[in-house]
Amino acid sequence: MLKHRGFPGRLPSTDYQFTIRRANKKGATKLIARERFRDRSPADKKADAGFLAALINHFGDEPFERGNLDGGRISWLLGREVVAVGKLDPTSYDQMLRVDMKKAEANFPELFAAEPPDFDWDEAFGDDWDDEDFDDEDEDR
Repeated sequence: MLKHRGFPGRLPSTDYQFTIRRANKKGATKLIARERFRDRSPADKKADAGFLAALINHFGDEPFERGNLDGGRISWLLGREVVAVGKLDPTSYDQMLRVDMKKAEANFPELFAAEPPDFDWDEAFGDDWDDEDFDDEDEDR
């Protein structure tokens, strides 16, 4: 399972998870396109916007591997803002995905505004984040 270094692990100051620490021994969480209803809570909507903003920041419109990205969080965007590259294998950590920028802008115009929302990524990671200093001992377990 590919670990996306530098990708936010969660929405700052919340328990909304964006990544997982290790692969599930029983297999990856199945990706399903979840319907977003209008009456979803503001916190849920902010989590969707934050995750999509992180995807756009990290990958742009380039294809990316699912890897350690949270399957439940991807499912809220799947089939709309996030689409499969090729045939969808819903239980594969190797599944290639990409952000559909046109749909993302149509459904989350605030992310493309002149003054987009600030999700405080720098505060969540601290200004001294450095991949070279990252202790990777979990990889060997």
